[in-house]
Amino acid sequence: MSMDVKRMISGVAGLAIGLGVLVLGGPQASAATNFELPFPCGQTWSGQTRTNHSPQLAIDLNRGADEGDAVVASASGTVSKVRNEGSTSYGRWIEINHGSGWTTRYAHLSAQKVSVGQSVSQGQTIGNVGNTGGSTGAHLHFEQLLNGSPQKIKFSGTTILYYGTKNYKSNNKCGGGGTTNPYTPEEACGDGYKVIDGANVTGARVSLLYNASNGYNCVVAIKTTKIGTASDVGAFLEVQGEARTTDRDEYGYYAGPVKKKAPGKCVKWGGVVGSSSYTSGFEHCG
Repeated sequence: MSMDVKRMISGVAGLAIGLGVLVLGGPQASAATNFELPFPCGQTWSGQTRTNHSPQLAIDLNRGADEGDAVVASASGTVSKVRNEGSTSYGRWIEINHGSGWTTRYAHLSAQKVSVGQSVSQGQTIGNVGNTGGSTGAHLHFEQLLNGSPQKIKFSGTTILYYGTKNYKSNNKCGGGGTTNPYTPEEACGDGYKVIDGANVTGARVSLLYNASNGYNCVVAIKTTKIGTASDVGAFLEVQGEARTTDRDEYGYYAGPVKKKAPGKCVKWGGVVGSSSYTSGFEHCG
């Protein structure tokens, strides 16, 4: 190539840069949506990333007794896929289109609560944690993609840990502003659970639910005040003759679900908001 041609290319490139035109590499990608952890405000989940994951940049999210827990939209968008791969791959999974090329995927679900073409808001329940597809234990497999390619995941604008395990606390729809709790006891406990008892405490409604298909009891405390703002709330369940299990923290919408089987035994259940609490006697024996 002659020196004159080289100078011409150099001059054009310099002019393009001076005018703010990107010459190489194509158009710049739009900024990422403000993705949040795909669980209700205040919940803490353990996230694992590993080099042999498929895709490698995905994260597996897990906490104790999480099968059936509510999965919510990481950001607002339109549901683009609702699929069921049976006992292979993702199993039951959902994809949401957030615009500007960004999508999120939620896999191994036990249930899907949305349909293709449906608009969803950030924090809206879209399904439940499950163990479907190629999963070896209940968890949520989550991805963030740009133009179909997996990206390093960000929650609240911060890139998650690669590679290893770290706890993440959800900021999804925290900050209040609502007067009605968008979550029901059935949503919190998952498919198959029905309310069999309930009690009020100042600031929450505590419910005891039962799932006839698997024999589990479930307790949740659904907030009625400070909705969407992380504040003290708790729920507990105790099977007669066994240790009590309590879930208490600063949550935006509800405490729990706390799940236990109690074949042939009675249960004690209740909840707390600040100094207001309810504790049942041993009841609902069976």
